Amino acid sequence: MAASVWRLCGFAVARSHLTIRQQCRPRSSGSRHSSDSAPLQMRLRPLPLLVATSASGYLGYDQYERYRERRLAELGLEIPLPPIASDKQVALYRSIPTRLLSRAWGRLNQVELPTWLRKPIYSLYIWTFGVNMKEAAVEDLHHYRNLGEFFRRPLKPQARPVCPSSCVTSPADGKILHFGLVMNGELEQVKGVTYCLEEFLGPVTWGPDAANNETDSSSSFEERLLHHPGNRLYHCVVYLAPGDYHRFHSPTDWTAEHRRHFPGSLLSVNPGVARRVRALFCLNERVALAGRWTHGFFSLTAVGATNVGSIRLYCEQDLRTNAPHYTAGTYNDRCYKREVAALCQEKGGAVAPEEAGGGLPLRKGEPLGEFNLGSTVVLLFEAPADFTFSLHAGQRIRFGESLGSL
Repeated sequence: MAASVWRLCGFAVARSHLTIRQQCRPRSSGSRHSSDSAPLQMRLRPLPLLVATSASGYLGYDQYERYRERRLAELGLEIPLPPIASDKQVALYRSIPTRLLSRAWGRLNQVELPTWLRKPIYSLYIWTFGVNMKEAAVEDLHHYRNLGEFFRRPLKPQARPVCPSSCVTSPADGKILHFGLVMNGELEQVKGVTYCLEEFLGPVTWGPDAANNETDSSSSFEERLLHHPGNRLYHCVVYLAPGDYHRFHSPTDWTAEHRRHFPGSLLSVNPGVARRVRALFCLNERVALAGRWTHGFFSLTAVGATNVGSIRLYCEQDLRTNAPHYTAGTYNDRCYKREVAALCQEKGGAVAPEEAGGGLPLRKGEPLGEFNLGSTVVLLFEAPADFTFSLHAGQRIRFGESLGSL
């Protein structure tokens, strides 16, 4: 089937972008054979061919990397770490107009496909990235009018049971890149490659002691996040591949008090890139939700990537990511806590007591948002010192499965 799909796509590209024309020459009275046949000339359009070649090369490389990682895992060997990219190499990578390309990809995703073309296109994607359509709420490929609808397809209700006994569950389908304790204000995006916690979250302007946190220089940033003495700060990174379910959910019962949107680059967050680019998650556009749960501080951050400029939150429909213009190093905030308090005042106290404290209450397993394609979710949370993860790096995980326990 895959071969037939490739032939169909190849025929469509050739038909659309190769022009064959016959050069007609006037007859010469001195030659009897001058009108026998005129030469055929092919005019190639380089840009479509470049796109098609690049796409084929990417798919081939992706398949090779998947095979290589599977073989190393079968042999019980660790994937060797490549050298860290230099500042010049990262600057060169960031000079590629990935934001523009991602916006173009987003518009392409909204183009309605002819009914007859939907099955071949989606079948190619399913075969390339190993999508399990039996879990989709609608398995009929003709149902999805465009690529965007197909990427963001919902699952059947019973496809992802949420673990009732775990205090923290996976917010999405994907691969565990890294997890563990936050040490000295540094987090690991993959083993051996770190980024700064304060740079990732920005200044603490939420929580009960927000005013003191901004002026208190005697404690570390990590300590200013903690609500209870004796607790520790933990983190977990889940990478969503292009073939994964593209929605993310609340990993626990908690209250989101603050939303912070960081405009930025849209570099690939593929594990191969994450192993080479230090502080990758701090460079990329991201949307962070911060608040509290039963054990103290809790946050979930959705990180954008190439072709994933659109990060959508269901609770905030007017949020717009990947804008054409932005100022590097800036962010914009929205305080859910103040908004709920104002609503309570407007209604004369006719608001539930748990909402009167401020913030947006979220329940474990509740849908939070979606990506246009695969990306990354980073969890940061406070918990007692006896919290333990039930994971290993590189493990495949599904939304609703346990991350750890107390």
